[in-house]
Amino acid sequence: MRYFLELSYNGKAYHGWQNQPNAITVQEVLEKALSTLLGSPIAIVGAGRTDTGVHAAKMYAHFDFDAPIDLSHLAYKLNSYLPKDIAISKIHMVKDNAHARFDAKSRTYHYKVSTQKDVFSYDYAYQLTKSLDLNAMNEACAILVKYTDFQCFSKVNTDVKTYICEIKEAKWYEKQGNLLFVITADRFLRNMVRAIVGTMINIGLGKLKPQDLHGIIESKDRGEAGYSVPAQGLSLVDIVYPQEIFIVDSDLISA
Repeated sequence: MRYFLELSYNGKAYHGWQNQPNAITVQEVLEKALSTLLGSPIAIVGAGRTDTGVHAAKMYAHFDFDAPIDLSHLAYKLNSYLPKDIAISKIHMVKDNAHARFDAKSRTYHYKVSTQKDVFSYDYAYQLTKSLDLNAMNEACAILVKYTDFQCFSKVNTDVKTYICEIKEAKWYEKQGNLLFVITADRFLRNMVRAIVGTMINIGLGKLKPQDLHGIIESKDRGEAGYSVPAQGLSLVDIVYPQEIFIVDSDLISA
Protein backbone atom coordinates (compact mmCIF):
# COMPACT_ATOMS: atom_id res chain seq x y z
CA MET A 1 0.00 0.00 0.00
CA ARG A 2 1.21 3.53 -0.74
CA TYR A 3 0.66 6.44 1.63
CA PHE A 4 1.09 10.20 1.38
CA LEU A 5 2.36 12.06 4.42
CA GLU A 6 1.21 15.66 4.66
CA LEU A 7 3.60 17.57 6.87
CA SER A 8 5.14 20.89 7.82
CA TYR A 9 8.55 21.83 9.13
CA ASN A 10 10.68 24.70 10.31
CA GLY A 11 13.79 24.43 8.15
CA LYS A 12 16.14 26.43 10.40
CA ALA A 13 17.92 23.38 11.84
CA TYR A 14 18.09 21.35 8.62
CA HIS A 15 20.30 21.20 5.56
CA GLY A 16 17.25 21.07 3.32
CA TRP A 17 14.87 18.25 2.56
CA GLN A 18 16.95 15.64 0.74
CA ASN A 19 19.29 13.14 2.35
CA GLN A 20 22.97 14.04 2.16
CA PRO A 21 26.12 12.78 3.87
CA ASN A 22 27.32 14.44 7.08
CA ALA A 23 24.32 16.80 7.35
CA ILE A 24 20.93 16.42 9.02
CA THR A 25 17.92 16.74 6.70
CA VAL A 26 14.15 16.55 7.05
CA GLN A 27 13.97 13.40 4.90
CA GLU A 28 16.51 11.62 7.11
CA VAL A 29 14.65 12.44 10.31
CA LEU A 30 11.33 11.29 8.86
CA GLU A 31 12.75 8.06 7.49
CA LYS A 32 14.31 7.20 10.85
CA ALA A 33 11.02 7.89 12.65
CA LEU A 34 8.94 5.81 10.25
CA SER A 35 11.46 2.96 10.23
CA THR A 36 11.49 2.86 14.03
CA LEU A 37 7.72 2.96 14.44
CA LEU A 38 6.98 0.46 11.65
CA GLY A 39 9.86 -1.86 12.51
CA SER A 40 11.21 -1.97 8.97
CA PRO A 41 13.49 0.24 6.82
CA ILE A 42 11.30 2.89 5.17
CA ALA A 43 12.36 5.13 2.29
CA ILE A 44 10.27 8.21 1.50
CA VAL A 45 10.02 10.28 -1.67
CA GLY A 46 9.31 13.99 -1.27
CA ALA A 47 7.33 16.28 -3.52
CA GLY A 48 10.47 18.32 -4.09
CA ARG A 49 13.71 19.51 -2.53
CA THR A 50 13.79 22.54 -0.29
CA ASP A 51 17.21 24.10 0.35
CA THR A 52 18.98 24.60 3.65
CA GLY A 53 16.95 26.81 5.97
CA VAL A 54 13.80 26.88 3.82
CA HIS A 55 10.50 26.18 5.59
CA ALA A 56 7.41 24.24 4.54
CA ALA A 57 3.86 24.92 5.72
CA LYS A 58 2.66 22.06 3.52
CA MET A 59 4.90 19.33 2.12
CA TYR A 60 4.04 15.86 0.87
CA ALA A 61 6.05 12.65 0.75
CA HIS A 62 5.09 9.09 -0.10
CA PHE A 63 6.18 5.73 1.26
CA ASP A 64 5.24 2.08 0.77
CA PHE A 65 4.54 -0.54 3.40
CA ASP A 66 3.27 -4.07 2.79
CA ALA A 67 2.00 -5.08 6.21
CA PRO A 68 -1.22 -3.65 7.69
CA ILE A 69 -0.81 -0.27 9.42
CA ASP A 70 -2.92 1.08 12.26
CA LEU A 71 -3.50 4.44 10.61
CA SER A 72 -5.65 5.70 13.44
CA HIS A 73 -2.56 6.05 15.62
CA LEU A 74 0.32 6.45 13.17
CA ALA A 75 0.12 10.24 12.81
CA TYR A 76 -0.12 10.65 16.58
CA LYS A 77 2.83 8.32 17.17
CA LEU A 78 4.92 10.08 14.54
CA ASN A 79 4.28 13.49 16.07
CA SER A 80 5.20 12.14 19.50
CA TYR A 81 8.45 10.74 18.12
CA LEU A 82 9.48 13.56 15.77
CA PRO A 83 11.28 16.71 16.97
CA LYS A 84 9.23 19.83 17.63
CA ASP A 85 10.15 21.42 14.26
CA ILE A 86 8.56 18.67 12.12
CA ALA A 87 4.81 17.91 12.29
CA ILE A 88 2.56 15.42 10.50
CA SER A 89 -0.87 16.89 9.81
CA LYS A 90 -2.51 14.11 7.77
CA ILE A 91 -1.88 10.69 6.27
CA HIS A 92 -3.57 9.91 2.96
CA MET A 93 -4.13 6.48 1.46
CA VAL A 94 -3.39 6.72 -2.27
CA LYS A 95 -3.31 4.52 -5.33
CA ASP A 96 -0.25 2.33 -5.76
CA ASN A 97 1.13 4.36 -8.68
CA ALA A 98 0.66 7.77 -7.03
CA HIS A 99 3.89 9.77 -6.81
CA ALA A 100 4.49 12.69 -4.46
CA ARG A 101 6.84 14.42 -6.90
CA PHE A 102 5.65 13.56 -10.38
CA ASP A 103 1.90 13.78 -9.77
CA ALA A 104 2.03 17.30 -8.31
CA LYS A 105 0.14 19.71 -10.58
CA SER A 106 1.38 22.90 -8.93
CA ARG A 107 3.45 24.19 -6.05
CA THR A 108 3.14 27.54 -4.29
CA TYR A 109 5.88 29.37 -2.43
CA HIS A 110 5.74 32.48 -0.26
CA TYR A 111 8.68 34.77 0.32
CA LYS A 112 8.42 37.26 3.20
CA VAL A 113 10.26 40.55 3.43
CA SER A 114 10.15 42.49 6.70
CA THR A 115 10.59 46.19 6.03
CA GLN A 116 11.38 47.01 9.65
CA LYS A 117 13.50 45.39 12.32
CA ASP A 118 11.29 42.74 13.87
CA VAL A 119 12.64 40.33 16.47
CA PHE A 120 9.65 38.01 16.03
CA SER A 121 10.02 37.51 12.27
CA TYR A 122 13.82 37.36 12.19
CA ASP A 123 13.89 33.61 11.49
CA TYR A 124 11.02 33.71 8.97
CA ALA A 125 11.56 36.82 6.84
CA TYR A 126 14.27 38.75 5.05
CA GLN A 127 14.94 41.92 7.02
CA LEU A 128 15.23 44.73 4.45
CA THR A 129 14.50 48.25 5.64
CA LYS A 130 15.15 49.98 2.31
CA SER A 131 12.15 51.40 0.44
CA LEU A 132 10.93 49.25 -2.46
CA ASP A 133 8.75 50.21 -5.44
CA LEU A 134 6.01 47.58 -5.27
CA ASN A 135 4.39 48.76 -8.51
CA ALA A 136 7.62 48.23 -10.43
CA MET A 137 8.04 44.78 -8.87
CA ASN A 138 4.53 43.75 -9.89
CA GLU A 139 5.15 45.13 -13.38
CA ALA A 140 8.10 42.73 -13.49
CA CYS A 141 5.83 39.91 -12.31
CA ALA A 142 3.57 40.48 -15.33
CA ILE A 143 6.62 40.03 -17.55
CA LEU A 144 7.83 36.96 -15.65
CA VAL A 145 4.68 34.90 -16.28
CA LYS A 146 5.04 35.34 -20.05
CA TYR A 147 8.18 33.16 -20.09
CA THR A 148 8.79 29.46 -19.58
CA ASP A 149 12.59 29.02 -19.77
CA PHE A 150 14.12 30.09 -16.46
CA GLN A 151 17.70 28.92 -16.76
CA CYS A 152 18.86 32.37 -15.65
CA PHE A 153 17.30 31.77 -12.22
CA SER A 154 18.60 28.22 -11.78
CA LYS A 155 21.51 27.19 -9.64
CA VAL A 156 24.41 26.32 -11.93
CA ASN A 157 25.79 22.79 -12.34
CA THR A 158 22.49 21.08 -11.62
CA ASP A 159 21.38 17.76 -13.09
CA VAL A 160 18.04 18.96 -14.48
CA LYS A 161 17.12 17.97 -18.03
CA THR A 162 15.00 21.05 -18.72
CA TYR A 163 14.68 24.59 -17.42
CA ILE A 164 11.06 24.87 -18.58
CA CYS A 165 8.52 25.84 -15.91
CA GLU A 166 4.98 27.15 -16.24
CA ILE A 167 4.43 29.99 -13.79
CA LYS A 168 0.72 30.30 -13.07
CA GLU A 169 0.89 33.25 -10.65
CA ALA A 170 3.50 35.73 -9.43
CA LYS A 171 2.60 38.78 -7.38
CA TRP A 172 3.82 41.00 -4.55
CA TYR A 173 1.49 42.03 -1.72
CA GLU A 174 1.92 44.58 1.06
CA LYS A 175 0.43 44.14 4.51
CA GLN A 176 1.14 46.39 7.46
CA GLY A 177 4.40 47.53 5.92
CA ASN A 178 5.68 44.03 5.21
CA LEU A 179 5.93 42.43 1.77
CA LEU A 180 4.86 38.99 0.60
CA PHE A 181 5.79 37.43 -2.74
CA VAL A 182 3.46 34.64 -3.92
CA ILE A 183 4.48 32.40 -6.79
CA THR A 184 2.80 29.27 -8.15
CA ALA A 185 4.20 27.03 -10.88
CA ASP A 186 4.04 23.46 -12.08
CA ARG A 187 7.66 22.98 -11.00
CA PHE A 188 10.62 25.00 -9.73
CA LEU A 189 14.34 24.87 -10.39
CA ARG A 190 16.91 24.81 -7.59
CA ASN A 191 17.28 28.28 -6.06
CA MET A 192 14.75 29.65 -8.58
CA VAL A 193 12.43 31.51 -6.21
CA ARG A 194 15.24 33.09 -4.21
CA ALA A 195 16.95 34.28 -7.43
CA ILE A 196 13.68 35.71 -8.75
CA VAL A 197 13.08 37.57 -5.49
CA GLY A 198 16.62 38.96 -5.51
CA THR A 199 16.11 40.21 -9.06
CA MET A 200 12.73 41.72 -8.14
CA ILE A 201 14.26 43.52 -5.17
CA ASN A 202 16.88 45.07 -7.45
CA ILE A 203 13.97 46.31 -9.57
CA GLY A 204 12.19 47.62 -6.47
CA LEU A 205 15.34 49.47 -5.44
CA GLY A 206 15.62 51.10 -8.86
CA LYS A 207 18.85 49.29 -9.76
CA LEU A 208 17.00 47.65 -12.66
CA LYS A 209 13.91 48.56 -14.65
CA PRO A 210 11.04 46.08 -15.03
CA GLN A 211 11.72 45.88 -18.78
CA ASP A 212 15.27 44.70 -18.01
CA LEU A 213 13.73 41.38 -17.01
CA HIS A 214 13.25 40.47 -20.69
CA GLY A 215 16.98 40.56 -21.35
CA ILE A 216 17.82 38.75 -18.10
CA ILE A 217 15.50 35.83 -18.84
CA GLU A 218 16.45 35.61 -22.49
CA SER A 219 20.17 35.57 -21.62
CA LYS A 220 19.76 32.20 -19.84
CA ASP A 221 22.72 33.33 -17.73
CA ARG A 222 22.56 33.10 -13.93
CA GLY A 223 25.12 35.90 -13.74
CA GLU A 224 22.67 38.32 -15.34
CA ALA A 225 19.97 37.79 -12.68
CA GLY A 226 19.92 39.23 -9.18
CA TYR A 227 21.35 37.89 -5.96
CA SER A 228 19.88 34.94 -4.09
CA VAL A 229 17.96 36.23 -1.08
CA PRO A 230 18.34 34.52 2.34
CA ALA A 231 16.61 31.18 2.84
CA GLN A 232 14.66 31.99 6.00
CA GLY A 233 12.10 34.12 4.15
CA LEU A 234 11.04 31.24 1.88
CA SER A 235 8.26 28.76 2.62
CA LEU A 236 6.59 26.07 0.55
CA VAL A 237 2.91 26.63 1.36
CA ASP A 238 0.86 24.42 -0.95
CA ILE A 239 1.04 21.50 -3.38
CA VAL A 240 -1.93 20.49 -5.53
CA TYR A 241 -2.58 16.93 -6.72
CA PRO A 242 -5.27 15.42 -8.93
CA GLN A 243 -8.01 14.06 -6.70
CA GLU A 244 -8.13 10.74 -8.53
CA ILE A 245 -4.85 9.56 -6.99
CA PHE A 246 -6.44 9.51 -3.52
CA ILE A 247 -8.45 6.54 -2.31
CA VAL A 248 -11.63 8.37 -1.41
CA ASP A 249 -13.25 5.41 0.33
CA SER A 250 -10.58 5.52 3.02
CA ASP A 251 -10.73 7.73 6.07
CA LEU A 252 -8.42 10.72 6.07
CA ILE A 253 -6.37 10.29 9.20
CA SER A 254 -5.49 13.53 10.96
CA ALA A 255 -3.01 14.09 13.73
